[in-house]
Amino acid sequence: MTLPRILGGAAAIALSIGILTQMPASAESIVRAPAPAVNPASPAKTETALFAGGCFWGVQGVYQHVKGVTSAVSGYTGGTASAANYDSVSTGGTGHTEAVKVTFDPAQVSYGQLLQIYFSVVADPTQLNAQGPDRGPQYRSALFPTNARQLQTAKAYLGQLSQAKLWKRPIVTKVERAQGFFPAERYHQDYLTRHPNAPYIRINDMPKVAGLKSLYPGLYREKPVLVRAS
Repeated sequence: MTLPRILGGAAAIALSIGILTQMPASAESIVRAPAPAVNPASPAKTETALFAGGCFWGVQGVYQHVKGVTSAVSGYTGGTASAANYDSVSTGGTGHTEAVKVTFDPAQVSYGQLLQIYFSVVADPTQLNAQGPDRGPQYRSALFPTNARQLQTAKAYLGQLSQAKLWKRPIVTKVERAQGFFPAERYHQDYLTRHPNAPYIRINDMPKVAGLKSLYPGLYREKPVLVRAS
């Protein structure tokens, strides 16, 4: 699998013509978002939530370093099972988005804190159908709550952030209904951990992990939780 084919879309084009280093995804989007004002406690021992914020390599890589997260799996949501593969999703016409399924212990990290991390370091919520060098609806910024508490928290937090005006442009992140989740191909899992010096990862995603460590040291863990054995 060649890098241009793996990256897909605008990222592949940028890499092939040598300008990827001029298009960092996260330089403007790392901000310390306020804690959610609405964040009801969960009685569950474990919960799952879906987050979409551009290429799933970076989204997964950040959440794998969050204390209380027991699993973070890259995959696809929003379309059919038959089209849930990288080549099809990369066309932008399947209805899927690249997403990460995060399983976590609410006693250690709340859904609200995961949202705070998302808006602080994971995604730029002002980019419509894009993140950094990647373009298309499969890279849209979206939240997929999996229960009523998460839905309440996500909607309230979007309203709170809109009022806070942390970004120069309007927030376009949407709250969408959680649908089927299909794990991505094996080579996509733990990509950030396995390829920290790859140009795309080094430029676009490692600053997000560094931002997590800097902004939320109490929630950061050095050793990531991985999908596959190294």
